[in-house]
Amino acid sequence: MTNEYSAHHLQVLEGLEAVRKRPGMYIGSNGSPGLMHCLWEIIDNSVDEAVAGNGSKIDIVLHADGSVEVADRGRGVPVDVEPRTGLTGVEVVYTKLHAGGKFGGGSYAASGGLHGVGASVVNALSERLDVEVDRGGKTYAMSFHRGEPGVFADTGEPRPDSPFTPFENKSELRVVGKVAKGVTGTRVRYWADRQIFTKDAAFQLGDLENRARQTAFLVPGLELVVRDERPSSSPDDEAGPRVTSYLYEGGISEFVDYLASDAPVTDTWRIQGSGSFTETVPVLQADGHMKATEVERECQVDIALRWGTGYETVTRSFVNIIATPKGGTHQQGFEQELLKSLRGQVEQNARRLKVGNDKLEKDDVLAGLTAVLTVTVPEPQFEGQTKEVLGTPAVRSIVAKVVRTELAARFGSTKRDDKSQTSQLLDKIVSEMKARVSARAHKETQRRKTALESSSLPAKLVDCRSNDFEQSELFIVEGDSALGTARHARNSEFQALLPIRGKILNVQKASISDMLGNAECAAIITTIGAGSGRTFDLSQARYGKVILMSDADVDGAHIRTLLLTLFFRYMRPLVEAGRVFSAVPPLHRVIVMNPGSKPNETIYTYSEAELHALLAKLQKAGKRWQDPIQRYKGLGEMDADQLATTTMDKQGRLLRRVTIEDAEAADAAIRTFELLMGSEVAPRREFIMSSSDRLSRESIDA
Repeated sequence: MTNEYSAHHLQVLEGLEAVRKRPGMYIGSNGSPGLMHCLWEIIDNSVDEAVAGNGSKIDIVLHADGSVEVADRGRGVPVDVEPRTGLTGVEVVYTKLHAGGKFGGGSYAASGGLHGVGASVVNALSERLDVEVDRGGKTYAMSFHRGEPGVFADTGEPRPDSPFTPFENKSELRVVGKVAKGVTGTRVRYWADRQIFTKDAAFQLGDLENRARQTAFLVPGLELVVRDERPSSSPDDEAGPRVTSYLYEGGISEFVDYLASDAPVTDTWRIQGSGSFTETVPVLQADGHMKATEVERECQVDIALRWGTGYETVTRSFVNIIATPKGGTHQQGFEQELLKSLRGQVEQNARRLKVGNDKLEKDDVLAGLTAVLTVTVPEPQFEGQTKEVLGTPAVRSIVAKVVRTELAARFGSTKRDDKSQTSQLLDKIVSEMKARVSARAHKETQRRKTALESSSLPAKLVDCRSNDFEQSELFIVEGDSALGTARHARNSEFQALLPIRGKILNVQKASISDMLGNAECAAIITTIGAGSGRTFDLSQARYGKVILMSDADVDGAHIRTLLLTLFFRYMRPLVEAGRVFSAVPPLHRVIVMNPGSKPNETIYTYSEAELHALLAKLQKAGKRWQDPIQRYKGLGEMDADQLATTTMDKQGRLLRRVTIEDAEAADAAIRTFELLMGSEVAPRREFIMSSSDRLSRESIDA
């Protein structure tokens, strides 16, 4: 450090140097999210081609060597020479910032790529990037090393560490093959630069599949094929690449049906419309200068929405197929007009609905809503390269006008079905408002009660003595037999016990009233003391940890799944705060016999694989163990000392923290149980017929 500061201390980063120096500015981070953002940039270029009507299939391959490849059937990156730079179109797109065909030149009516930096940023942050373009009956190719064009001397499969020779005088776009007339497309394969990204950064297959599914919903008729050729870390996975294809014809209406998990109050409504606005933008003239010009824009609005019996709100918003997870002007216009229109309808029906002087709030209207909002705007304004927030001001009023017009038509319809659904919707949102008002009044008049002060706590709760919230733990145990053992194994100072009788209500398909009327669910909610649903207040929870302790068998796993679904749907902040855990009781007790007077050693194992590994280790060491090895079928088979040592004592126990992803998986598992064991026969029959080819005859115990 020096106190001197003059012009020679300033640095001017040219070209792609700025990207490598500050990658977070362009991709958000240098971890897994940033790595995935690079992939989104390449995929979005292919999607823009498909939206423009060029190509109906995109292939995405995660190669075993850590590279990723995206192939489309679009028009192909231009291969002719760009006159101002003297470079081919391929080199311009992949090496020049703010260069591309999406600046209003007429190549794309509306696109997700706007800033002309996506492909070049990915190139700058890649150790190697290969591009192949099919155009005019030929296949052209060019390679780059950290953004610099040149040639790799590959001796077999392409590798990022192959000898590289940069172009010195003039770049060369090589012709490497021929294709049939009329065949066009672009293939991009790149290896992320580990000098930029962290060691643990990796392509997330789940995120990629979700993005591919989402895009297939948004672009009806576009097929996206995801192929994962990376070796699996799980021995249970089938050998060979995992291939998943996504193709939907129903558009965003089908997307809403996929996202919604509760029973419907309304059908999926489709709201469509458009509006125009003018804005002053700099336009590139033929002489190369920019001139401020007033242009007229057309904004297309397409919304699919439905209300369900639940209280969760699921909203997805998009601009030109690009997700805007943090919303923007389009989402503001949608939510504001939704509240305004429904407020007006409630006021018109105030006598029937008995609303009094209370007013609807946004949360009342959004409760149980599942909506997909898409707008198509030429050259939209985003906040930052990550495009998470739409900033075009005029879109707000256009979306609001479309929503206002379409909702007025829906509520004014004389069709019996429309009248029935709108009436049920008003009843639902008014009941949400009344529940909110009642909960607020109750919270203001009631103070938090301790276990000793409360007379409404379940009689079967075995509470702890401590009032220290951070230290206290609530164990939800399976059955009275486990409760008897756990009562003696616990530390009564800070560990409380609540027994449940077998499998609780499946709240996935039950109404809120059924859930609250169920003795086991009501006991859990009352014991935790923080409410449920939208009125859940995390600060009122009576325990710092909630630990699910069930048997280590199939029934125990099912009980955990049902409990996690209850927490996910009605006490989600508890899961999001990381306060829900699953106890891990042992499966086996191995007593190792020591020679002489040395006492025998007791070892617990938690899986069949761990048991076999232990026995092999003991056999190799020449040690003997008592037969038969004890296999715990349930918590009730342990004595208090064993349960305390292995499962409840803080010094030796193992807990699994439940994350929101685990709870979502449990939610999905419940839907699978419903499919396989529920009362609906038609979906099960369709599943069996469509999945019969995946059956392994060898796995059938016949």
